[in-house]
Amino acid sequence: MHGPTLVNWLLALLTATAGAYCLTRLRRTPCTTASPGARHAHPSLARESDAAEALMGLGMAAMAVTGATVPTAVWACLFGLPAAAFLLAALYAPTGRAHRLHHAVGALAMTYMALAMTTSPGGHHHAAALGTPLLTGTLLLYFGGYSLWSGARLLRTSAGTLVVGTTGLPRACRLTMGIGMFAMLLTL
Repeated sequence: MHGPTLVNWLLALLTATAGAYCLTRLRRTPCTTASPGARHAHPSLARESDAAEALMGLGMAAMAVTGATVPTAVWACLFGLPAAAFLLAALYAPTGRAHRLHHAVGALAMTYMALAMTTSPGGHHHAAALGTPLLTGTLLLYFGGYSLWSGARLLRTSAGTLVVGTTGLPRACRLTMGIGMFAMLLTL
């Protein structure tokens, strides 16, 4: 990733922590029954969400640290294949369309950033290298808005009270992912 080394490592630490937390949630969520406090009525959607968020967090951490040293094909497979799966699931699944579309946008944005990073000279991010500043701007607006929305949800519950304790951790994880995506897109 193009930017100060300390910032890259801090972003990697933050997103790796969020990804690892999502990975532990994935291990704890049963396949057949909804766990107490689950954020989805359908348990398989909760597991799918935890898996997608873990992939995104750990992938962002790897991308922030390794940058252009990883071949384009690896990044394309790591993020492009899940993006296609989420898009297909959003089109054909009866529930969770908006949630799956969000994960598809995230995976496509990760693929886009990886391609921009590995195709530009010297491994530095430049949107002009791909000729898509409009796409970068659109993704910045999307993830900026998502970060504001998830931050507002982190602060208040539907009853209007503050979220305290571990109940707010999944929301904080999603806020971290949104901010991380926004920060990485800023370097393009």
